[in-house]
Amino acid sequence: MKLLIISEGKHELGGALKTLVRRVMGINATFDHLKVSDLQLTPIIGKGSRYFKRAIQCMLHAQKHGYDAMVLLIDHDNQRERKQELSKAQDDLRATIIPRAVGVAIITFDAWMLADEKALTLALGAPVQRQPDPETTRDAKEQCAKLRDDCDSNLSLTELYSRLSEHIDLELLAERCSAGFRPFSERVRGMAAQVSSRLS
Repeated sequence: MKLLIISEGKHELGGALKTLVRRVMGINATFDHLKVSDLQLTPIIGKGSRYFKRAIQCMLHAQKHGYDAMVLLIDHDNQRERKQELSKAQDDLRATIIPRAVGVAIITFDAWMLADEKALTLALGAPVQRQPDPETTRDAKEQCAKLRDDCDSNLSLTELYSRLSEHIDLELLAERCSAGFRPFSERVRGMAAQVSSRLS
């Protein structure tokens, strides 16, 4: 399976998102990873909001370049319309040829890194207490940086997220980030099953 992952930030690009997707899928795949802002996308004329159109553009880009499937993840950033727009794009019939998993991290991807205190303890090499509800944390990136600094770790956030993604309990992540990660992971599993069926 040849899979294109498209996301917004450098921390996702550092391998954390790819690792989470690979673990959720449970099957082998070859991954390419692009930043949304780096894509040269053909504008879509007609009805539809900005995020809906951008998601459709990403699907068509992946399809055009021969990928078997595509993952798109953006941050919610307290913009309520994003989740609705991307859900609409997930179900849109214009791009049904390519299997995809489109998701919105609540409030940001960084929040997912706060879900599992055992993974944080392992990655940082020092005890970390259970964190408050990740999806209501005002600045999850700042909180991750504070935990790292409190543990006297020299890891960059990109390195920390990459380590965490290897060890985080996926069931706990789905439980504690039920508005963002749970539906995203369900779409990733559905996408993987669809591609496996096509390739078998």
